[in-house]
Amino acid sequence: MAQIKIKQIKSRIGAPAVQKRTLDALGLKKMNHTVIKEDTPSILGMVECVRHLVEVTKD
Repeated sequence: MAQIKIKQIKSRIGAPAVQKRTLDALGLKKMNHTVIKEDTPSILGMVECVRHLVEVTKD
C-alpha cells in the first residue's frame, strides 16, 4: 500500500484540544517531527482536520 510522509510545520499551541489529540493520534509530538503512515481513508481524514499544521508528501 502507498505511504505518505507527514511533518508538523506549525505549533500546536493555541490549537483546539481536538486538533491536539489528532496530532497525538498521528504520532506527531513536536515541531518538525516526521512520521510515515499508510495512505488510508482514516489517516487522510485525520490529516485533513489538521492540514494547516502539517505538510504531507507522497513517499
